[in-house]
Amino acid sequence: MFDDLKSFFAALTDGSKHPARFEADDYRLAAAALMVHVATLDSNLSDAERDKLHAVLKTRFALDDDDTDALIDAAVAADQNAVDFYQFTSLLMRTLDDEGRRKVVAMMWEVAFVDGNVSEFEDNVMWRVADLLAVPNRERIELRQAVAAGEDPSRPA
Repeated sequence: MFDDLKSFFAALTDGSKHPARFEADDYRLAAAALMVHVATLDSNLSDAERDKLHAVLKTRFALDDDDTDALIDAAVAADQNAVDFYQFTSLLMRTLDDEGRRKVVAMMWEVAFVDGNVSEFEDNVMWRVADLLAVPNRERIELRQAVAAGEDPSRPA
């Protein structure tokens, strides 16, 4: 068990996770699947939504274009096979600290706002996921407002 914990921290700190392999226990896949879910609530993944998703994932996870496309494809499949959000949020709860989970919620807001507004269904999903990630309502709303105002919520004010 101790060895598992050591390898987990090693993967987080020295980047030993292979950038193009997105296993089921990879927090990047869990985060991307949640973003795909938000992006596809109103339809299939549109070009604008895919472009935004690509930009957010590439920037936040420091991936190249091919790896980002592979992550999106894996996330689409994971979202389609998911029964609920728990498999993703429980992994994120185990692997990310408060700030990391807050950044995931911010990334989800960025994807949700691609079309300029957030539907009640998207808002409901954001509320449920933020709750499962232990991001307080106040912070969820602040992140929403920052993204709506065009600010980068992942940077300190």
